[in-house]
Amino acid sequence: MSHLTFTTHTLEKLELLLKAAGYRVRYEKGNFKTGACMLLSSKIVVINKFSNLESKIQSIVELLSELEIEHKLLDEKQIAFLHQIKQTKLQL
Repeated sequence: MSHLTFTTHTLEKLELLLKAAGYRVRYEKGNFKTGACMLLSSKIVVINKFSNLESKIQSIVELLSELEIEHKLLDEKQIAFLHQIKQTKLQL
């Protein structure tokens, strides 16, 4: 089973994947419990900027595993990364 590392590089790859799929990624302070949320299917992902790196990555991975992303919007590496994400169940 593949494993995601909790690094800034992983976070950047996740952000690029979302952006390639047509989502805007914003970091905001807020009182939402999760590290990330989606604004009424408006393709804006809001990430709690005060969450730690691990929480941000886990939140985006959870969102990505639920979203239907068109593969034609992504390049081959991003498709492989998305496939890896959907296969990965993070160990909490």
